[in-house]
Amino acid sequence: MSMQDDRGGQQQKLDALRETLAKLEAGELSSDLFDPAPQDSATQPEGSPADAEPQGITADTEPQGTVDAAPQGSTADAEPAGSGSAAPAAEPDLNKASSASREDQYAKARTVVLRKLTGSPKSRHQLAQALREREFSEETLTAVLDRMEEVHLVNDREFARMWVRTRHETKGLGSAALKRELRDKGISEADAGEALEQLSADDETAAARELIAAKLRGVVVPPAHSVEDRKERDKLTRRLMGMLARRGHSPGAAFSLVREELDARSR
Repeated sequence: MSMQDDRGGQQQKLDALRETLAKLEAGELSSDLFDPAPQDSATQPEGSPADAEPQGITADTEPQGTVDAAPQGSTADAEPAGSGSAAPAAEPDLNKASSASREDQYAKARTVVLRKLTGSPKSRHQLAQALREREFSEETLTAVLDRMEEVHLVNDREFARMWVRTRHETKGLGSAALKRELRDKGISEADAGEALEQLSADDETAAARELIAAKLRGVVVPPAHSVEDRKERDKLTRRLMGMLARRGHSPGAAFSLVREELDARSR
């Protein structure tokens, strides 16, 4: 597949994600695609048969004379004042409140991630940083990003390949600069190395030539006949070499290309 085809496919994914997010926010669409996988509850649902008393039987209807009968006027739910027993309903209520809070944080973090992804592809490291800046917990951001990876909206390997293609073609960057950028975005050495394999020596040479030509557009290159001309040539050489070094091109190859281009333009 060509680099152009890959970029087209990536753009289609972004467009589809933007459209889906807009429908979700407008209430036109509901989906559990980005929700975490359901987990078994540790508590029994309210109204479970195990918790229900048999109909028609209460503490006040025990047969008279039963040894365990409660004193007259008491009920099965009444506790003596100061009893150390916890109220049965308190714990489920606390669990529900905690669960609701976690779900709310998850939903908010998910929205942040989806908005970031509709702008442009992002690495997992970039998205994690964005969530930390908004003070989401590590537990929440891990759950959200794990889910995004499961549905293939976050993929560092694919991101690295796209980044190399785009930055090389639009900025003329060489391997060294691209490797630095991928490292800054949290891409592993393995994924970065695989992505950089897309570039051949000819690709980097062509990109360097284009950069040199763009810098020399409209510049008169003097022949190296006089001392002044040679000084001017040296100045141009240093500027071009510095520019290529910042774009990640190797010094040896850059010097040869600069000298060739200056010689061709000074004839």
